[in-house]
Amino acid sequence: MADDLEIPLTGTTLVVGPSNAGKTRQTADAMTRWIDANGPEGCVILDFAPEVERDGTVLGGHVTRFVDVPDGVHHGVVDAHAPRADGDSPGDALALAEANAAAAAARFDAAPDDPRAVFVNDATIACQADAAAADRLLAYCDRAETAVLNAFESDELGVDDPVSENERAALARFREWADRVVDLS
Repeated sequence: MADDLEIPLTGTTLVVGPSNAGKTRQTADAMTRWIDANGPEGCVILDFAPEVERDGTVLGGHVTRFVDVPDGVHHGVVDAHAPRADGDSPGDALALAEANAAAAAARFDAAPDDPRAVFVNDATIACQADAAAADRLLAYCDRAETAVLNAFESDELGVDDPVSENERAALARFREWADRVVDLS
């Protein structure tokens, strides 16, 4: 991860990379800079990241690991499962992904109709059960002047299961949509 990376605060940005590459930190930094310049009004963060401990290292997690979310920011948090890590089978993983998708849909429903900026932490979590959910997320982001999404992109958690297939399809849709892609691989 480049220490001097500064995500533009206009248009749409997708930040991708493997686990622990700095995607959440970059999103939190962009959100903080946006709030510093514009205030909290109209700022929405949708925080879908699970937190997983692997070999003593915490992977993932919410933006609050890096920044306090100020009052006035709409902060929709999902206590997400890590389907491929927590599921005992592809079917179990898909069921956990469906639970994540339902929780993410509830956060969409609660979000303000007129965001000025949207920051999404671990965007593909909402799409691991059904890649078509990406269109709902992107339609919401299109209402804002600025949108920064981050997403896991790696084969390290699997490739031949329904959760991974949906995640890759959603990620391809995110890449088509974004004005710019920041790859932290």
